[in-house]
Amino acid sequence: MSNSQIAIEAKKVKGIAARGGLARSGSNWSANVINVFFCLLSLAFIVPLVLVISISLTDEKSLLLNGYHLFPKVFSLQAYKIILQAPDALLNAYGITILVTVIGTFIGLLLTSLTAYTISRRDYRYRRIMTLYVFFTSLFSGGLVPFYILVTQYLHLKDSMWALIVPYLLSPFYILVMKGFMDKLPLEIFESAKIDGSNEWRIFFTMVLPLSLPALVTIGLFISFQYWNDWWLGLLFIDNQKLIPLQLMLYRVMNTIEYLSNNIAMVNVDFNLADFPSLSARMAMAVLAAGPMMIVFPMFQRFFISGLTVGSIKG
Repeated sequence: MSNSQIAIEAKKVKGIAARGGLARSGSNWSANVINVFFCLLSLAFIVPLVLVISISLTDEKSLLLNGYHLFPKVFSLQAYKIILQAPDALLNAYGITILVTVIGTFIGLLLTSLTAYTISRRDYRYRRIMTLYVFFTSLFSGGLVPFYILVTQYLHLKDSMWALIVPYLLSPFYILVMKGFMDKLPLEIFESAKIDGSNEWRIFFTMVLPLSLPALVTIGLFISFQYWNDWWLGLLFIDNQKLIPLQLMLYRVMNTIEYLSNNIAMVNVDFNLADFPSLSARMAMAVLAAGPMMIVFPMFQRFFISGLTVGSIKG
């Protein structure tokens, strides 16, 4: 090989290396932009949460004079003291909400997965009709009055814990999402199990559910959040004070605080309005209501992320 050919080959190698370096620098630049974007997005989620906690721990006079800050200027637990003046009622409300959430999530997941598995089976004759029926119910609602009559007059669930559970047991959206995941399960494994002597129940509990764990955790989190954050069913159907859920109790406390703040001259109490923690108490209630779920969510975050895409390829 001549010297000129060697020089040409060297130039080619340098050109390839230069293009590779540019590609790597472009890739690094894109990665840095994406990282900065997600850092800013994370801050957008974290800062409001820190602000809520800070306001709940700030003295009311300091809030009125200085406004909101990420860190309390004058630390105070007065808002929590007022809300926790009746710990028995609060603990009872927590117990009702936890019980409703656990039972409702378990039964709701079971019914959702059973329905989704049925309409996901390609060998089920009425699969399309049942899927259309489930989808149709997500488009229309019977209305509030028929719903109230159904729960109170026909199901006789008023002033019972089941009034907080039954209405949310099945959701068409969750059924369709679960169906989208189960559609990807190969039919051949079910046929092989049948050849080995397994019935449908054994196939469902020993094969379908373990394979659908990411979807189950994702849908389970959605269902549990719905039960935990609900106060509407309690407002409609619960008059017994021992069955008041947490969110409804905190909602009533907030309304009471707002009433006292707006009608302080009409209420026979001997304290200054500035000393009444109406602003910090609202944030303290938000912290008390959301606190347990903020602890539970990170425990299932791995399954939640992997289950976010269920049904995204084939619905």
